[in-house]
Amino acid sequence: MPSSKSDEKSQRRTGELFLVATPIGNLKDITLRALEILKSVDRIACEDTRTSGTLLSHYGIKVPLTPYHTHNEAEATAQLVDSLVAGARIALISDAGTPLLSDPGARLVRAAIAAGIRVTPIPGASALLSAISIAGLPAEQFYYAGFLPSKTTARSNALAALATIPATLVFYEAPHRLLESLAAIHIALGNREGAVARELTKLYEECVRGHLSDIMTHFEKHAPRGECVILVHGAAPASAMDDEQIDDALREAMVSMSVKEAVAHVSKSAGRAKSDVYARALALKGEA
Repeated sequence: MPSSKSDEKSQRRTGELFLVATPIGNLKDITLRALEILKSVDRIACEDTRTSGTLLSHYGIKVPLTPYHTHNEAEATAQLVDSLVAGARIALISDAGTPLLSDPGARLVRAAIAAGIRVTPIPGASALLSAISIAGLPAEQFYYAGFLPSKTTARSNALAALATIPATLVFYEAPHRLLESLAAIHIALGNREGAVARELTKLYEECVRGHLSDIMTHFEKHAPRGECVILVHGAAPASAMDDEQIDDALREAMVSMSVKEAVAHVSKSAGRAKSDVYARALALKGEA
């Protein structure tokens, strides 16, 4: 019995988009699964066919490449989604690292999802995560801010918006703009602890740690090369109370508590060191 059209449709291959992380320097930093996917897909969308061609040639992968970058995103997205809907399996890679992190691809992912296409991550190398792991700064929370604006006013406004975030701040930066960006961060956020990781996974990998002023001094003497990741300690918790409010809270607490108990209670609420609150408590007792 000849198959029906519905049977043919059900047997048709479903398209799938794979977001494949590629090495950020060392060509060995690619997963076995990533290689398997790159060998099996119908097409690989990449930023620069020359850069990606070096990686694929190293591993003997001969899959057609499609340029996908900021200058052709709209047109290329429409073509790739048409192919996905038709059943193609396509991998998206960036020049280095995990796609979409300061790289094109978000438009394609949104369009694929809207078209009902399955989008699958193939995790691997990431300059962002690699830098956080070695910086020596709090890693429980971090805020990835990408590249800072190049224009002075826009950059200042961007940093002002980040000034009170308590999480570790992470920026990507080109070597020729590193000192300029560090100076802007120093002015906007103060001389916080930080780190600059550069040339990650490569021969001249380096992570410079210390206060921002120390890091700037280092790179004034040693011109940076290679892509850089800037990490800056998050803002200290803001006090919930000003001095007058702390004094009022102490007066109220000391009516029914000892000085020690009142200090412990108020310092916790105020977000201030016990020694500071204790000094204020003693001053208040002296006034009584």
